[in-house]
Amino acid sequence: MSQNSKKGFKIFLVCGTRETQQGFFKTPLGQSLACYWPPQLELILSASNSRGLPIIYNEAIQSCLADPGYIVFCHDDVYLLDYYWCNRVIEGLNSFDLIGLAGNTRRTINQPAWAFKNTDLLWDDREYLSGSVAHGESYPPSNISAYGPVRVRVKLLDGLFLASHSQTLINNKIFFDEKFGFHFYDLDLCRQFDIKGLSMGTWDISVIHRSEGSHLGFKSKDFLDSYRKYIDKWGN
Repeated sequence: MSQNSKKGFKIFLVCGTRETQQGFFKTPLGQSLACYWPPQLELILSASNSRGLPIIYNEAIQSCLADPGYIVFCHDDVYLLDYYWCNRVIEGLNSFDLIGLAGNTRRTINQPAWAFKNTDLLWDDREYLSGSVAHGESYPPSNISAYGPVRVRVKLLDGLFLASHSQTLINNKIFFDEKFGFHFYDLDLCRQFDIKGLSMGTWDISVIHRSEGSHLGFKSKDFLDSYRKYIDKWGN
């Protein structure tokens, strides 16, 4: 997959935020960019956003039709600690077609998230997990979730940070399914990559995720509705 490095050197960073454009630069991602804005980076920001992330992400992919490049989909509550992160994205996409920070080397029946093996929210066995993500409000982080070895081929990736090349997505007719608003769009994307025979893997990029998530979120109506749509689409 080293041909990716010849497709385009620009990196598009795509983010949907509920904040205004000015307020975005007070978020963890915005603060990270204020500290360091790599010259090859172009920000595609959807500010004051209330639309589902797949809609925003698909618009960004379409905008790359005439201007291809590496494309990163990132939540606004992520601090980018690694100021070589752009280089690491390119490096990772020379090994895999889609990269993320944390993932699972297997899928299990009816699992509700990449890290859980069943709807009882039981964590999958450590031998199947990959990657590391720090959590907290600032540096140093409150904790680092070291899930497992990194630079590993996986079946599922966490959606907080995903990267591919726009031509990989467009050439394979892969887009985010807009029936998913803020849940399951990442698992669905991974299923699309898997069906097309494309590779996915974790990569070592240092970040702090301000939100550790909550098991309560897995009981919300929005989550359960998206879960049903996901199971209806994929069967398990």
